[in-house]
Amino acid sequence: MLVNRIRDFVRRHPALRKTVRSVRGELPRGLGGIESSRRVRERRFELALPLREDDVVAGPEVLSFAVPGGLWAPRKLEREGLAGFEPETLACFLAALDHAGSGAVLDIGANVGVYGLLAAARGTRPVHAFEPTPRVAAAARELATANGLPVEVVECALGDRIGRASFTLSSTSDASNSLASGFRPSVGRIEVRVDTLSHWCERTGAVPAVVKIDTETTEPEVIAGGIKALRAFRPWILCEVLPGRGVEKRLMRLLRPLDYGWYQLGDEVPSPARRVIDGRISEADQRMWLFAPEPPSDAFWSDTRAWRRALETCGPTSVLRA
Repeated sequence: MLVNRIRDFVRRHPALRKTVRSVRGELPRGLGGIESSRRVRERRFELALPLREDDVVAGPEVLSFAVPGGLWAPRKLEREGLAGFEPETLACFLAALDHAGSGAVLDIGANVGVYGLLAAARGTRPVHAFEPTPRVAAAARELATANGLPVEVVECALGDRIGRASFTLSSTSDASNSLASGFRPSVGRIEVRVDTLSHWCERTGAVPAVVKIDTETTEPEVIAGGIKALRAFRPWILCEVLPGRGVEKRLMRLLRPLDYGWYQLGDEVPSPARRVIDGRISEADQRMWLFAPEPPSDAFWSDTRAWRRALETCGPTSVLRA
């Protein structure tokens, strides 16, 4: 039968099999689809937030999630909590909030806004989350509103030019959507608004103090479009560096004239300073780097360790309720 041949073909090709798994909710059952009764249409759970041992409780202890069931980040958060969601990077991010000068937090490539929500829950800085995918941006906006957190969700991509651009929707995960054509297998493209970091800061009057960039291989374009702002305000930057995509040399070429240091984030604290940016020296699930405008102090790394310990207690809701 034709259906059996199609299923056998899918099984023999790992890349295609992975793509099919990501869209099983839209396929007929005979081709490996999921029955409508088994689809998660809405994901509801509470996410425990970190609190250091000596801190006075400030802000919420948990965030309430009620989001579309197919979104990648909430699915991972429900299963693993913040303890399993980039804890090395989150700990350094929270330490940067403690040590950076005055100014705003910019979560660029926010997805549902985990970093921005955490910054708003554990600090008083203005928070701006940039997410160009409409349905994901809507979820981020609803999460901020439902939890009473002042996060501005900007439905826009940041790059090295101003205007409109074709944005690829990944068939792998909504966390892999990108301005980079061909980065992942796609299910389509949409047109999105694009701005540069420097132009946005100039237009809004925002002063960036801590910036997180995770834009699926277009991080150099974000940096290139923000050179003026980085030179003027010298924010702390946490940036994803995916290997084999040609981003490392471009990042070094852009950051060297600004006298930024780069530190590979991982289990080791203090994170090691590197002479070069090389995504291949990170573990498979540790692709984030700290780009620091000055050498991090001992107090910075001490706070990073303290936040890491706090994050270890933020497991999944099933563990919390056991």
